[in-house]
Amino acid sequence: MPPPELGAWSPALSVSVVIPVHGGPHLELTLAALAAQTYPGHLMEVVVVDDGGEPPVELPEIRPDNTRIVRPACGWGISNAVNTGVKAADGEIIQRLDADMVPCREHIEAMARWHHVTDYLVTIGMKKFVEPPPLTAGEVFRARALDELFDLGEAVPSSTEATIAKTDGLRKSRNPYHVCTGPTVALRREVFDAVGGLDPHVPRGEDTEFAYRLAMHGVVFVPETRARAVHLGLPAQHRERERAVRAVEPYLAHRVPLRRDLRKDRGRRWLTPYVEVVLDVTDTAEPVVRRAVSAALDGKVHDVVVTLVGPWSRLREGRRSVLSDPCFELRLMRDLFGHDDRIRLIDEAAPTPAPAPFRYRGPVDVPLHRVTLERLIETAQKDLIGVLAVDLPDGREARLERTSALGRALLLARPGEDLDAIIDTTHGVRHVTPDRYWPRPKAQPPAPVTIQAPPSPDRTLLARLRSALRPG
Repeated sequence: MPPPELGAWSPALSVSVVIPVHGGPHLELTLAALAAQTYPGHLMEVVVVDDGGEPPVELPEIRPDNTRIVRPACGWGISNAVNTGVKAADGEIIQRLDADMVPCREHIEAMARWHHVTDYLVTIGMKKFVEPPPLTAGEVFRARALDELFDLGEAVPSSTEATIAKTDGLRKSRNPYHVCTGPTVALRREVFDAVGGLDPHVPRGEDTEFAYRLAMHGVVFVPETRARAVHLGLPAQHRERERAVRAVEPYLAHRVPLRRDLRKDRGRRWLTPYVEVVLDVTDTAEPVVRRAVSAALDGKVHDVVVTLVGPWSRLREGRRSVLSDPCFELRLMRDLFGHDDRIRLIDEAAPTPAPAPFRYRGPVDVPLHRVTLERLIETAQKDLIGVLAVDLPDGREARLERTSALGRALLLARPGEDLDAIIDTTHGVRHVTPDRYWPRPKAQPPAPVTIQAPPSPDRTLLARLRSALRPG
């Protein structure tokens, strides 16, 4: 997927640069750098979101022509500000940028060129941290390169760049969303909208949580090394590392199930499940469903939700014969499971289980073994398989689906195209036998047989017998 060469192509898509600001002492430097971008000015707008700082934000003299300020009608924080800016923006590409960053002149062009190739990418820019030197907006606007303004040899590299280099440009990364930690990220507007934007209930780690949902949607993360920038000032992790780590933990623990290291508290319930178990219960007797649900919720993987697919909308209230109700089994199941928030009753399964990272689908009359989900996920994670299909002895199939692979297939598929064929190309589909996933009980050794000893002889009786048998 080769992108256009910088400076040798004609952009066509409009870009909205969204910059949340709370105070913003360096905003004039950021806007000066954006005013000098190589991306065509008529295709770029800048939306500055004033998130309630004092004094209110004012636009400096040096700025891109199409720059404006918007203010949230309610709420606060980075997520709320970014969502406000995107809602007000007109661009086909959304470029997220911070108000304390100075991007190189090619930054927007380098990021946007990928989005002219296809529509399911998320581009990630590079950044280094520097202590702010005394600079004017004019100096930033006139500079041809970042090293004219900053001593990049003394800059603190971000962990993002180190991870990208270590994983061959994310090609070998098991979870590339980890490095998509803003503040320089670009994506198509329809992708931003499809995942619901940033979560305003997440005040710390909001970029990682957003990137996780993007991964579940099926995007491809593309690091763009030509989109360089400097961040003015060290990140919070350098200033207050212990508190910064603790502050983000509860948000990621509840919303990013792949962070298994954050879900070690026994007996806990989490906002986003690790696995969705989908069972079609149409025309199935309640005892069969009861066994299947109990098995799914009593396995070694605890953060599970069970989705029972059936014609629940067929149920009507009002007077009826309770015992001869034609929907007797269905109504019984609704009344049995409807109050457990780990069990969902729906007429049709969703296209993907997002934001849960895995979905299991199998026959309702083949209950899960206690280790089934754990071992299926273990196998799938080893090679990042998209679908792990278990061929059951009766010819039916049980399967574990990776949400990100399913999401990618839906983004790529033409109408009516087989999703498994696409997943086989992008992630792989593997068929396995059920032995490891439904292990048979070990044969019990035969119980020892106890042979009773003969009773001790009655000595008195023997003496009488001997006396009776004596001659005379």
